[in-house]
Amino acid sequence: MDFGLSDEQQAIRDEVRRFAENEIAPVASEYDREEKYPWELMDKAAEMGLTGANIPIEYGGAGYTPLETALVVEELFAVDPGIGLSITSAAFGADAIREFGTEEQKEEYLRPVAEGDAIMGTAISEPDTGSDVSSVSTRAEKDGDEWVLNGNKMWITNGSVGDYFVVMTETDPEIEDRYSGFSQLVVEADRDGFESEKITGKLGIRASDTAELIFDDVRVPEENLVGQRGMGFLQLMQFFDETRTMVAAQGVGIAKGACERALEYAQDREQFGRSISEFQAIQHKLAEMHTQTEAARNLTYKSAWSIDNKDDQLTQLASMAKEFASRVAVECADEAVQIHGGAGYVDDFDVERLYRDAKITQIYEGTTEIQKNVIARELLGKGM
Repeated sequence: MDFGLSDEQQAIRDEVRRFAENEIAPVASEYDREEKYPWELMDKAAEMGLTGANIPIEYGGAGYTPLETALVVEELFAVDPGIGLSITSAAFGADAIREFGTEEQKEEYLRPVAEGDAIMGTAISEPDTGSDVSSVSTRAEKDGDEWVLNGNKMWITNGSVGDYFVVMTETDPEIEDRYSGFSQLVVEADRDGFESEKITGKLGIRASDTAELIFDDVRVPEENLVGQRGMGFLQLMQFFDETRTMVAAQGVGIAKGACERALEYAQDREQFGRSISEFQAIQHKLAEMHTQTEAARNLTYKSAWSIDNKDDQLTQLASMAKEFASRVAVECADEAVQIHGGAGYVDDFDVERLYRDAKITQIYEGTTEIQKNVIARELLGKGM
């Protein structure tokens, strides 16, 4: 078993970390406070291949493996999760088109994102439908050679800045099987009847755009169908194995950032005439934080490796990684604030922002409770 990174992978990690520290760190607090999308950084990120990290080289992307993509995510989130999410989610939905789309769709939708000329998103959740994906009510009806969409989506990443979205919609409501009858359609934001409304006041990841989408008789051509009609739900489940692994990488990044800042502060801060890092209580906190982070990292890397190697345990590993790494992110951010004391409770220090940002990793791409359901289902048999 080889637990080391190759020279190329280490170079990717180092380059991304330098970019994050030099370009993101100085402005992270500002973007968080003002809840604004980091347009100024997106071009620089695209030039480095970060907006198209998981897009194949033949479509303008970096062609990174899932493990290499996880390294990118980890390093960006260790510096700032909000801007990190904006960069890594620019291609949110690319996996579906890469795996199930036509050559024409790949060229039309993947290349602009990889080259920094477009932003995309995935629209799944609805106001009344979150974890229960099979209950989405957005509907697309066939009218000649077009699809007509009606409904709305909620909590959509890149919702008010995206150029197009992979939308989960019901296309065959007469089918009784609750997992069939759904399809994925690409919907461009400039089509008549499409509206978006930015959501503000979020607890964390404030530099990342989140919005509600409204479809009012939005017409898209037949060629915007992704893959086979009626297979949208099954496509999405495969999509989740990858995205949940990347959320696990987000958690590892947040935990790493919290560990780094807590260690530095503990060594600098003095109480009772000596560094607080000399107190056993603080040492135990630091030891636990770093141990948990390393455990989460190894589980996440194994899940990422499993994507590339078509491992039979992928679904179970992806949910394990997401559940564990997101929990570690929250716990490490909490302990980092505790080590900072009162200083950690104000935005003068990054740990306050990490503390707020960490929680979302336990919610999006399937809540912690859903991950436990998936893990148990895989352990007890898929027929459960």
